[in-house]
Order: sequence, then C-alpha cells, then structure tokens
Amino acid sequence: MNTEKKLFSYFEPIVSTVGGSISSHEALAKQNKPMNQEKILFPYFQPIIGAASGTIIGYEALARQHDANGRVISAGELFSSPDIAPDQLIAWDRMVRRQALEQFSRSNYKGYLTINISAAWIDHLADFTSLPTLLMLDEFNVDRSRVIIEITESKGDLDKLVEIADLYRQHGLKIAIDDFGAGFSQLERVMAIQPDIIKLDMQLFQNAAKGGIASDVVHLISRLAKRTGCRIVCEGVETIDDFHFGLSCGAQYMQGYLFSPATAEFKEPLHYQKQISSLRKTFLKKTLAKEEHKIQFIANIKGLIEYLKIALETDFNLKKLSAHPFEKSGILRFYLCNNEGDQISSNFNFADGNWFEDPTQIGFNWAWRPYFYQLLALESAKDSYRLVTSERYRDFNNDMLCKTLSLRLDDERILLIDIAAEWL
Repeated sequence: MNTEKKLFSYFEPIVSTVGGSISSHEALAKQNKPMNQEKILFPYFQPIIGAASGTIIGYEALARQHDANGRVISAGELFSSPDIAPDQLIAWDRMVRRQALEQFSRSNYKGYLTINISAAWIDHLADFTSLPTLLMLDEFNVDRSRVIIEITESKGDLDKLVEIADLYRQHGLKIAIDDFGAGFSQLERVMAIQPDIIKLDMQLFQNAAKGGIASDVVHLISRLAKRTGCRIVCEGVETIDDFHFGLSCGAQYMQGYLFSPATAEFKEPLHYQKQISSLRKTFLKKTLAKEEHKIQFIANIKGLIEYLKIALETDFNLKKLSAHPFEKSGILRFYLCNNEGDQISSNFNFADGNWFEDPTQIGFNWAWRPYFYQLLALESAKDSYRLVTSERYRDFNNDMLCKTLSLRLDDERILLIDIAAEWL
C-alpha cells in the first residue's frame, strides 16, 4: 500500500477534504509527545487522468517535506509513525490542506480537487457543526462542487464516518473511498457510505494487472461500481500494461508514474492528451487482435458443437468423437438435461485425446443457473438465436476458468457444454 500521506485529489465532478477540528493547545500540551512546531510541510499535486477525454480532470495533493540536503521528499513516514501524537498529525495535515486549498483557489485550473480525511481521526473531532475544511473552503471561496472527500484507512467509527460523509454531501461535496480492496471491512464501508468514487488499492491493482485471482477480484469490484453508479480510479498506474488493464476493467480515471509523480504546480489540462490517445490506440490494436482470435476460436467451437449435436440426435460413439479436434477447441465436457433442468446423462469429459464418462452428477438440477433459464426464456420469446453462454467461473474440479454453453438438442433435451474460458 502506498505509504505517502494523501491530502486531496481532483476528480471529475468530485472533491474531497480532510475534515475535523483540533483540540486546544492546552489539550495538546497534555500529550505525552510534544508538537514539533518547527516541521514545515507543503503540498505537491499528482494529476488524475480521464481515460475517455485524455485530459487532467483532477489532482491529488500529497504531503511533502525537505530532507537534510534540501531535497523534496514524501512526508509519508511522518504520518505513518507510531511515535507522533495524533493531534500533531492533524495539525500538520491541516497545515498542508490550507496551503493546498489556497493554491487551488489562486490557480486558473478548472478541474477538481480531492482532500483526504483519515477515518482514524474522526474520534478527534470536537464539533461536527464547525468543520475546519468547510471553513477553509469559505475562506478561499472554493466551489464545493469541485471538491471530493476521500476517506482513507480502514479504522475509525463507521457510524461517525457515515455522519460526517452525509454532512459533507449536504454542503455539496462528494465522497470517495480510498484503497478499496485492501481489506474486507472496506465492503461494509462502501455499503454504508455509498461513495461517488472508489479508488482501487494500489497493491491490489498492480497484482491484478498481472492476472490471476486478483484480476478476477478487480473485475468484480468494477462490476460493483457500475451497479452502484460509482466511478473507478486506478492508482499506481506505472506501465502501459497497467493502463491497458485499467481500461479493460472499465476504469474511468488513471493516476500514477506512467504520467507523472506529484509536482509543485498544476499542469495544463491537455498536457497528457497525446500520450493518452496513443495508449488508447495501442489498447485498441491489442484488444482487436484478441477479439479476432476469439471470434475464430468461437467459430471452431460452434463447428464442433454442431457436429456433437448431430451425433447426439441419434446414437453416438465416443471413440469416433475423439477423432475430432475437441482438445484444441477448449471443450472440456458435455452433458444433457431435460426441460426441468435435471441432468439425465453422465458427464462426458474430454482429456488427453479421449472421452471419459462420469455418472456422478446424474439427477443434479441446473434450472437455477442463468444459462439454463435464459435459454428457455429465449425460446418462449421465439428468439432465433438459441446458444446461451454463461459468465466465466472457476471449475471446482480442475480449477480452470470456464464457461458453459447451452442449446436445444430436441424437444425433450438440452445440451450443455463446458469450455475453457482462456479465449472467451
């Protein structure tokens, strides 16, 4: 997970701020660890790119400091240190937030700004009716519709988070959930807060770009976001493959070193448009080649399915069937069901050039599976296309990603075929 202290970011119609009030200096003095009044922090801004427009639609501000040699470095180590009192961290955070909002208000930039609120700091709020971030927005005359509140970390009282999120919404701000996928508790948070934006956990996204189960998880998160009306932001986009994977997931926004680290100033909105256009073109070329391969693959499968259907309409000989290139087609097994969804045949599994019969699932009912009842629905509507394909799933027996095809064999029987989903 990114250890940098994130202060805020710009998104399409969304902006966020770190809210909360701080206890008095007298209360701070009672802390075991004193405030470091000499530490100077300041904001840098990392652009967030719109995948469709290619423009900079927002920025995320990250806390920076100078090292002993005067170089600008991340202040993340300060905010992750267990040796610094929360009140000191809140004070530093507000120091940077104030500078960022002031710089934002003075700039000619017309996009969005995201400000982070640490869920762990909610308990330090003394007064929900007078939030410092809202006061700063008023002071610098910042349009609240251009601000996104980004909720970070998995700690914090959920009821208080919901309360403060609702309060920010009442004042025209939008809500983002940061590092989604870093922990299961985030799911509960999404259901409770109903954010406008979901920012994928950087480590999860980068692992997902390499394939495997992490990829399946990110695609599921993408589907969740679409169903709930959330926008998806991919953080940690560092390579062309990362960007292409983000597009394949339907992510609207990208952020990462492929474009730019955080910098001191805002860039012109079209700064990365040519780069994004080129990346989209390479994605289209790459994806088109895959789709053409997929179409040819499906055509071969359909030819074998038609042969299999004809063979099954009468009697069939498994040895004769084995002479056809089922292995290259990805077909793994076939079986028959009646119109009620009851399996009336063995599973006929294909492996190593031969068919093997497995009767253990005779009598199982599959009527509750979409690929079965969708076929019946198409027939009821007299739709001429009667080959239904399931979504991808992982086969319990061989751990392969599969799809199931269903089609009508005759008036009494339905043919179901499991195929490897490598190219589908």
